[in-house]
Amino acid sequence: HIQDPASQRLTWNKPPKSVLVIKKIRDASLLQPFKELCVYLTEENNMIVYVEKKVLEDPAIANDENFGPVKKKFCTFREDYDDISNQIDFIICLGGDGTLLYASSLFQGSVPPVMAFHLGSLGFLTPFNFENFQSQVTQVIEGNAALVLRSRLKVKVVKEHREKMTVQNGIEENGVVSANLEKEGGKQIMQYQVLNEVVVDRGPSSYLSNVDVFLNGHLITTVQGDGVIVSTPTGSTAYAAAAGASMIHPNVPAIMITPICPHSLSFRPIVVPAGVELKIMLSPDARNTAWVSFDGRKRQEICHGDSISITTSCYPLPSICFRDPVSDWFESLAECLHWNVRKKQNNFAVEEEE
Repeated sequence: HIQDPASQRLTWNKPPKSVLVIKKIRDASLLQPFKELCVYLTEENNMIVYVEKKVLEDPAIANDENFGPVKKKFCTFREDYDDISNQIDFIICLGGDGTLLYASSLFQGSVPPVMAFHLGSLGFLTPFNFENFQSQVTQVIEGNAALVLRSRLKVKVVKEHREKMTVQNGIEENGVVSANLEKEGGKQIMQYQVLNEVVVDRGPSSYLSNVDVFLNGHLITTVQGDGVIVSTPTGSTAYAAAAGASMIHPNVPAIMITPICPHSLSFRPIVVPAGVELKIMLSPDARNTAWVSFDGRKRQEICHGDSISITTSCYPLPSICFRDPVSDWFESLAECLHWNVRKKQNNFAVEEEE
């Protein structure tokens, strides 16, 4: 039996009590929607609202006397310091696609359902408009919504021990915050959960990148070019689409491998089954190091002897749909990417018979 994507529905075992509100930082246009939403959640629905501490440090919020009573009810947290993973029932994002990616990065295990409002630039992953937010939020609280489970990638970076690399309070010398940092046998191990893609590129070097890609322990190819993108179906419409890959619906269980400007006429993007383990390493004869980033964050250098292991995570991101997974996806393709938009061809004129 093949499951219909539209059959995935949001259901609550008990009514939700706590909500995490993620707001795009340094965007004055979001201040009023943020305030309206928080007032509605706290006063109309008696919800416990979690907000990142740096959001409330905005002078426009800190100096608003009318918003003061609402602000006192908030629970605050700081990224990489406070663990709120077991305290949130669902998440509301105000901003663009970046806010959804940021919300994903806050939860390295199970992710609460995410309701994303389109208040940013592109909005491919944010199907809700803010005009009727009260009725839409009420439907979510009542459990009347469709879901799409967006698969994530579980990534493990293993680095050889080097004297120049010092770690203090989970922050490396180059300013990269280490997630789930471990040390084992003289090696440094970091783990990440990625919603869009893992990008390995040549960084500032003028040489081609030269990295080996293994699938379940077998060398499948060496990438010679600007780099390689390993993405989820959700990430197929992001960097991978710009690099020439196909676009895959988020319900398809798959991992995409897309080269970036390969120095080969025959290196085409490929799709492999979800659950395989990919491993990326510098080729032994590579002239330079490589750089890796995870959903555009935590960028760091990869040297000889280091490795990046990637597989499908068992913790997807439940994204709440405006209508249903199929309609929302094609709506985004049409509205955001103008997929298959062109001037229509004229039909033949029918000549009347004499």
